[in-house]
Amino acid sequence: MPQTLQTGKKGEEEATGFLRGLGYKILHVNWRHKHLEIDIIAQDGEFLVITEVKTRKNADFGEPETFVTKKKQQKIIRAAHQYIIQHAVESEVRFDIVSINNSTKQIEHIKRAFYAGLR
Repeated sequence: MPQTLQTGKKGEEEATGFLRGLGYKILHVNWRHKHLEIDIIAQDGEFLVITEVKTRKNADFGEPETFVTKKKQQKIIRAAHQYIIQHAVESEVRFDIVSINNSTKQIEHIKRAFYAGLR
């Protein structure tokens, strides 16, 4: 497995544990619909939380969360829309980012990192 995929997988595992530690109920990890993917889908109280995980070895080229571009956000929103339809979701939806910097061992949770016209 290429190093970047290993880094990403390890980051998703760390983010899942981090969110569980905050009391989130993890519903899915790496949920897919065709070519779209959501890293973590969780429940936080009344919110369905769609979480993108970004992991970097260091911040030499910017903080990990800066790599969640508008184009990536649009893909995540499309995937969330499919999830909502398939699972008849009626709760509020929130889009979060968990940013992991491996060199500093820092995990940052950014609630409401971006928005969509979803419930």
